[in-house]
Amino acid sequence: MSPLLAEIDIAHLGMPGPVALAIVALLGYIVGRVRREPTPTSEAQARREIKRAQGVAKNLEAIAGDIRKDLARHRASLVRFKSRIDQLNNEHSEEAWRQLCGEAEEILGPTMHLATQLAHCYDQIRQQTNHLLTFSEVRTDPLTGVCNRRAMDDALASLVAMKNRYNMGFSIAIFDIDHFKKINDGQGHLAGDAVIKKVAQLIEETARETDIVTRYGGEEFVVIMPQTELRGACVFMERMRGHIEQKLGVTVSGGASTALGDGEAPQAILERADAAMYAAKQAGRNCTFVHDGRKIEAIPVQPAPPRPFAGDPALEEEPAAEAVGA
Repeated sequence: MSPLLAEIDIAHLGMPGPVALAIVALLGYIVGRVRREPTPTSEAQARREIKRAQGVAKNLEAIAGDIRKDLARHRASLVRFKSRIDQLNNEHSEEAWRQLCGEAEEILGPTMHLATQLAHCYDQIRQQTNHLLTFSEVRTDPLTGVCNRRAMDDALASLVAMKNRYNMGFSIAIFDIDHFKKINDGQGHLAGDAVIKKVAQLIEETARETDIVTRYGGEEFVVIMPQTELRGACVFMERMRGHIEQKLGVTVSGGASTALGDGEAPQAILERADAAMYAAKQAGRNCTFVHDGRKIEAIPVQPAPPRPFAGDPALEEEPAAEAVGA
């Protein structure tokens, strides 16, 4: 039996041994941290985190299923190949040699396809691992509970690799709270922290389960949206701007960008979104702009009242957050 097939179905997971062991080790680490270092959390936040973890588990289950199917198909091809080799073993003719070459070419295609699929699954597992790592304290912003800069950097690096290898696009949005210095100077730093926490909570509630919400700077937030085109990011960002103004009584300026060609550095994508956000600041604040790689332009204001993207009815039942100082 080939070394590849020897790794099949470790502990009946239907996954290659190294992959299964890596996931088990990672889950063990996270569970251990949760048991050792419990942190207080609201019921709404706990519900969101559990739902997000369910999404990660579902994605890992789908990846495992794909691997299982690919390995099963390849095993069937190998069985046929081995049977033909056994038949040709007793023949010592030029015809037998030609048949052997033909059989080798037939097994080569499925083998190369399997290698490609396993590489794709490996990258997907890396992406889901980044989602799992966001549950770790070292990748969580202590004030807001959303991801921190380290988690954002890891997620962007993984998504850029997926873009380069499989052309799986993604977009990002940067939000900056308007006139935040006035809040700190006029109401104190505790009031400023309260504003940051409420904005972070509202963004996380509104974003999809697959999106990664991070605190980028003092009053700046970055939302990473996998498999999202620039148009979709613009719709989300403009609705989010209106949602924050409506629910919290403060305003934000935003900028969006998307991953472009192969070999592009994550920093370049961030810089375009940052440039669009500063264009929104210069345009008077409380608006959103987009950088498409060539030009920066304003995003039209959405007239309809925003609604949560997450699709969780419980979010719509929660009372609106009380307004904070502008």
